[in-house]
Amino acid sequence: MARRDLHRTRYGRYAGGPDPLAPPVDLAEALDAIGNDVMAGYSPERAMREFLRRGGKSQQGLDDLAARVAQRRQELLREHRLDGTMQEVKELLDKAVLAERKQLARDLDDDARFEEMRLENLPASTAAAVNELSDYAWRSSDARAAYEQIKDLLGRELLDQRFQGMKQALESATDEDKARVGEMLRDLNDLLAAHARGEDTSQQFRDFMDRHGDFFPERPESMEELLDSLAQRAAAAQRMRNSMTQEQRDELDSLAAQAFGSPELMQSLAELDANLRALRPGEDWGGSERFEGEQGLGLGDGTGVLQDLADLDDLAEQLAQQHNGARLDDVDLDKLARQLGNEAAVDARTLAELEKALRDSGYLKRSSDGQLRLSPKAMRQLGKALLRDVATRMSGRQGQRDLRHAGAAGERSGATREWVFGDTEPWDVTRTITNAVRRTVADGADPSHGIRLDVRDVEVMETEARTQAAVALLVDTSFSMAMDGRWVPMKRTALALHQLISTRFRGDALQLIGFGPHAQVMDIEQLTALDAMWDKGTNLHHALLLANRHFRKHPSAQPVLLIVTDGEPTSHLEADGEVFFSYPPHPATIARSVRELDNSARLGAQTTFFRLGEDPGLARFIDSMAKRVDGRVIAPELDDLGAAVVGSYLGSRGPRGQAFGNDYGSWFGGRGFWVGD
Repeated sequence: MARRDLHRTRYGRYAGGPDPLAPPVDLAEALDAIGNDVMAGYSPERAMREFLRRGGKSQQGLDDLAARVAQRRQELLREHRLDGTMQEVKELLDKAVLAERKQLARDLDDDARFEEMRLENLPASTAAAVNELSDYAWRSSDARAAYEQIKDLLGRELLDQRFQGMKQALESATDEDKARVGEMLRDLNDLLAAHARGEDTSQQFRDFMDRHGDFFPERPESMEELLDSLAQRAAAAQRMRNSMTQEQRDELDSLAAQAFGSPELMQSLAELDANLRALRPGEDWGGSERFEGEQGLGLGDGTGVLQDLADLDDLAEQLAQQHNGARLDDVDLDKLARQLGNEAAVDARTLAELEKALRDSGYLKRSSDGQLRLSPKAMRQLGKALLRDVATRMSGRQGQRDLRHAGAAGERSGATREWVFGDTEPWDVTRTITNAVRRTVADGADPSHGIRLDVRDVEVMETEARTQAAVALLVDTSFSMAMDGRWVPMKRTALALHQLISTRFRGDALQLIGFGPHAQVMDIEQLTALDAMWDKGTNLHHALLLANRHFRKHPSAQPVLLIVTDGEPTSHLEADGEVFFSYPPHPATIARSVRELDNSARLGAQTTFFRLGEDPGLARFIDSMAKRVDGRVIAPELDDLGAAVVGSYLGSRGPRGQAFGNDYGSWFGGRGFWVGD
C-alpha cells in the first residue's frame, strides 16, 4: 500500500485585519434609533452620535467603552503606590546590615566593635544609610553582594524608566554590558542634539540603530518614531516623579548617585531628558497622579503605569468624540486592545464600520445649507420598520393575512402571486413557464422532451380591485403634544401610513396636514424633522379647510379623513386670514370647526378621530363631532396609535358596513394587509 503523507492543518486567531466572518453591521437597528431621535427633534448628526454612544441590543456603545476606560484608570490608581523601588532598596539594605552584624559578632577584634557602633547609628533614612555605607569595608561577602545589588537595582530601574525592559535585560549585567549602556546613551544624546540643530540625521539614525538596535525591541523605523517612543516614556517618568511625595523625591535623588556606582549614568540620563523635552515640548511633562493602593511599583513599572494612564486619558478623549470633525476612525484600536483587551477593540471597530456605513449607504445626506438630513432612502427604510411594527401589533389581534387586491380597480399592480382556487386574475405567462422549467429540472426530467404545466407553477397578475382614496391625515402639532410625550408617536404614525400608501396603495392620494396655531400641508420629510412647536393654539378649522381642498382636487376618489388630536380647537382663521386664539375655546372657533367638518361630510369623507389623553371635555367634544358626521372615535394608547390609524385607513376603504367596529381587527373590513421588505 502506498504511503500517504499526512497533511496537518494548524488553526489560530485570524490576524489579517477585520474578521472576514464577522456579521455585517446592523443598519436597520441604527436607522430606527436615529429616526426616532430625529422625530424627537434631534439633528441627524446628533441622533447618529447618540446611537453610537448608546450602542445597540448586542453592541457596546462609546459610553460603555468610556466607562470601562474610566474604571481601568481607577483600578490602576487604587492598586498601586510609587515606593516600590525604595522598598526593594530597604529590604536589600536590611539584608546587608543583618549579614554584616552576624559576621562582626563572630569577629573579636576592636575594629569589629567600632563597625558595630557605626551600623547601630546609621541614619533612619534609607537613602542616607545607603550613602553612609558607600565607603564601608564589608567583612561579609553576603553583605557586600546585597549592597552591590542596591547599586545594580538603582541603575536598572533608572534605565527602565527611559527604556522599557532594561530592568530585566540587565539583571545579570557585566561591567562590559554597563559600558555598552553608557556608550549607547552618549551616542543617543549626540543623535538627539544633531536633530535639534536641524541637521539631516537619517544616516546617523541608521548607524545608531545598527550599533544599538538591541536596546530598542520595538525597532523604530525613523527618527520621529524613536523620538515619540522615548519622549512618551520620559514624560511618564517625569509624571511619576511629580506624583511622589517630596520625601520620596528627596530619597530618590539622594540614591541616584549610587546607580551602578557611576555618577556619569545620571548625567547622561539628565542630558537625555533635556534633549527630549526640547524636541517634544507637547508631551505632558507636568502632570501628576494620586496613587492609593498597596502594591508598590518600581521606577520602571511605575513609569509603565503612568504610560498606561496616559493611554487611557487619550482613549477617553477619543471616545468622547467632542471635537469638531470627530470620527470613530480616530480611536486608536491597538491602544484600546492593549488597555481593555481585543473584544473592546472589536466593539470600537464595529462602531466605526457602522458610522462609515451610515455615511456611505445614502441614508444620510447633506442639504444645500450643509446640514445632515435623512435621505428619502432612509425615510423609506424607516417607514418599512414602522410598518412592520404596526403589522405585528395588528396581526396579534386579528391574524396576519395577505392583501390580495391593491391599487385602482381593474388595473395591474405589477406584482404576481401563486394561483389559488377561485382566482380570476390573468396568468403571468413568463413566470408560470419559468416555474415549470425549474420544477422539471428539479424533478430530474429532461426539458428537451417537453414541459408539462402543473397547477403549482401558475402565477397570476395582481389587479387592483378597489376605488381610489383621497386620504387626509390631520395631526395636532400644538405644544401639548410635545409636552405630554405624544410628539414622536404622532410622527411615527404619519410615517407608517405614508409608507403603506406609497408602496401598497400607490393609487391613493395622501396629504399630511399639521395643525397648531395654524395649519400647513407638509411632506413626510418635513413632518418627521419638525421641531416641537411651543406656540399655543389648536387650529382644527384651518386643517379641515386644507383637507377639504385636497378632497376637491380628487373628485372621483373616496375621501378618508383621519384626525389625531389631544385638545379642543382653540384657534381659527378669520376672514382676513389672521389667526384668532382663545382659551377656553371661543364659540366662534367651535362653530367654524363644526361648519368645516360638515363640509367634509358633504364631500363624502369617512371620518375617524383619534383622541389622545383622558380630558373629559375633549372626549365630549370629539364624541359630539364624530356623531354629527357619522364618524368614529378611537382612544388608543400611544404605542398603538400607528396600528389604530393604519387599521382605520384600511377599514375606511372597505364597504362601509364592514369597516366599523370596536377592535382593531374589525377595521380591516375583512381585507387585512401584508408588509414585505
